This record gives sequence, structure tokens and C-alpha cells, in this order.
Amino acid sequence: MTETDAIAYFHSLLKFGITPGLEPIRALCERLGNPQDTLRFVHIAGTNGKGSTAAMLAGILRAAGYKTGLYTSPYVLHFRERIQVDGEMIPPEALAAVAEQIQAEDAPLRARGIGFTEFDAITAAAFLYFRQARCDVVVLETGLGGRLDSTNCIATPLASVLTSISMDHMAVLGDSLSEIAAEKCGILKPGGIALCYPEQPEEALQVVRERAAALGNPLVLPNLNAVSVLGEEITGSEISYGKLRLTVPFPGRHMVQNAVLAAETVGALRIRGLRISDAAIEVGIAGAKMPARMETLRKNPLVLLDGGHNEGCARALAALLERFLPGRPITAVCAMMADKDAAAYLRLLAPRLSGMIATTLPMERAMPAESLAEVAKSCGLPCEVIPDAREAYGAALARTPPEGAVVVCGSFYLASELRSEILAGGLLATINNYFPYPQLGRSILKEGRANGENVFSLF
Repeated sequence: MTETDAIAYFHSLLKFGITPGLEPIRALCERLGNPQDTLRFVHIAGTNGKGSTAAMLAGILRAAGYKTGLYTSPYVLHFRERIQVDGEMIPPEALAAVAEQIQAEDAPLRARGIGFTEFDAITAAAFLYFRQARCDVVVLETGLGGRLDSTNCIATPLASVLTSISMDHMAVLGDSLSEIAAEKCGILKPGGIALCYPEQPEEALQVVRERAAALGNPLVLPNLNAVSVLGEEITGSEISYGKLRLTVPFPGRHMVQNAVLAAETVGALRIRGLRISDAAIEVGIAGAKMPARMETLRKNPLVLLDGGHNEGCARALAALLERFLPGRPITAVCAMMADKDAAAYLRLLAPRLSGMIATTLPMERAMPAESLAEVAKSCGLPCEVIPDAREAYGAALARTPPEGAVVVCGSFYLASELRSEILAGGLLATINNYFPYPQLGRSILKEGRANGENVFSLF
């Protein structure tokens, strides 16, 4: 089996299984020798911010000297991004080898009436590779949900981390924030330690509190009163958090909160016996990388790439545009999947845009560009249709003045389609490694809650 064969095999499997629950992944892992039971995990669930929080935590652990696995989804440029050890993607031959092991268990399990999904198989492949690599700690990001997510076959992790919870995947997770939060809280386990994004909606936070209390998990929320923003640009922020000085390589105040959530998770890991210095926190966060999360790819005109596709993502992107690009002409190049709430997304973003080009992707799930354009117009946003994504980006770039901006948004699939092309055109490929933070004075983020959840807060 080759790398191409392995990826084709994974994609040939069902997206959603015929057997509900965790039985398929548990049965598969049992036949593989339960590789997950040999590993230690930091488990991350949430609607938004999982990828960036995971990247920062993995960076911290690497900086502390631990061999660190990282499992994330979706990928942006290459399938192998999903499984990494110490910042390196799983090698092609290793991916092929673990895929062969999993494929060998397919028929025996189906003979028992157990059919595993694509995500089950990729998760099991990650466990096999992390065991083979002898990882000290694995940062494990859920796919969607938590309670029935394939990654939830693990035992009690070192820490359970809940990022921002908002409305998304309602057909699977529920129609209210409380229902969605309950699914995300499925990663909490007896004897665990729970950490939660600080500005969680109260409806979701109440569910988190109740579930943590029922399982005897200490619940930690970062203390926003301890955060001072020292400087910020559209490429990132510099903050102090207690005695730490953190360079956050992702823009926006929500990313500041993800960073302090990652820093607070270190407190749980120290309780579990890991040796992590403050310097490792600072180095690990500063060096974290995650493509297509409000990523600046060029300037004059500025080009931003963001794969977010739900209300929370739109709200964060709109706030970023309002803060750093007020009054400037901004054209969006947007594609979305048909199962996403395009109206909710574009209603929030439309007031910050001058216009939009609706495009589409050659995928069965993709929303037709014409349909997306109609949604945009219903939100009061001038929109034209250019179905080919590359042509749409080229048109947006050609008509945008140097002081303006192009925002490529709405789908990680669109980000994957265009990112390499944007960077290949003699563009500013190194901007994310340079953060000129002017001293803007000290501004305190909005007041944090004083609910007493910080049982052992670092700060």
C-alpha cells in the first residue's frame, strides 16, 4: 500500500457509521492491541478554537522536552497534517503501514456486524503511530461533538479542555447551546481535570459546571482580569498573563483567550507530574502554527485566509476586520458547504464587507455559488458569482486597491484550494514569522468571571 492508497482507503469508508456510539472504534482498537491505552492525552473539544489551542499546547509540551503527538482535523494542505509528532507530519510510508493494519481488521469486524467510519479508522491510525513513535503526551482534538466522538474511546486524560462552544452541526449535536455543550462535555471523565474557555455563553457554561461537578472534576476558567494586552496587530498579539509574557501568533481577542486557556492547562499537567517551565509556555505559544485561522498571506492589498464556517467564526472575523481594517474596502471570496448556515454566517460578516464573490468547490457537499450569492444578497451584501475558486480570487485581487483587503473565507476546503496559490504568486510568505508589536499601552480585556472555578489557577 502507498500513501495514495492509504488516503483512498480512508476516504472509501463511511462518514457516519451503521453502528451508533463508540462500539466500532473500541472494537477496532481492541483488535489493534488498544494502542490508546499506552498513551497519555490532553483531550480537546469545542466548537471553535480547538485547532489553535491544540497547536499551542503541543508547542508548549515540545518546548518542555516531551515527545508530543498532535491529532487534529480538518487538514488544510495535506492529509498527513492530521497526525503529527513533534511538529512533523506522519511520513508517507508510516501512514501506509498503519492503514494496512486497519484495513486488515475491516472484514473481521464487518463479519460481526461492526462497520467503522472514516474518522474511526484515521483515529485508530493516529493511535498506532503515536504508540510506535513512543510519544510522551498526545494532544487529541475531537472531530465534532465529544460524547460519541471516536477520540472519546480513551481513558481519563491528563486534562480535558473545552474551547468556545457555539451553534454548529445542529443536525448531529442538538438545536440549543445546552444540548451542544452536553455533547462536548462527554469528554469529561471521573477523576479528570476540566478546563474551559473563559467567555463561554452562560447557557453552555452552566452545563459545563454541572457536568464537571457531577464527575468530581475541578473546573478551571482562565482569569481574564490577569490579562493585559501590550500590543496587537492583524498578525497576532503580545500580552501579559500574570507573570507570563506571551506572543500569540494568531490574531484576535478570542485567540488571546485560547492562549491563556492553553497556559492554564499547564497547571493541570503540572499536577499530573509533568515538568513544564514558564519559559516553555512562552516559547511554545510563540512558535505555534496553524494555517487558515485568520492567516495573513500577503499585503498591499492585504489577503486574509480563514476556514471558519459558523456563527462564532463569523463573529470573530467581523471583530477582527472592524478592529484592524475600519473603513477600508474589503472583498470576500466565499464558498461554503451546503449543510452550513450560510445566512447566519453572512449576516454577521456582511456589515464589514464592501462586496463578495461567491464561488464553489468540486464537491458533492458544496453549496452552489448561485445559491450562496442569493443568501449574501438577502443579507444586504453586493455579490457576484464566479464558480471557479481560482478565478474568483484573481478577480477579487485585481479589483482591490493597495489599501484594501481580500478575505478568503467560509470553508477549510476553500482554504486548502487557494492557500498554496496565494503564497506561490511572489507573495509575502513570511509575514506570520514577524510580529512588530507597537507599544499601544496596557489595556485590560473585559472583566473575567468571579465564580470561583479557578481551583488551582496559575495566575
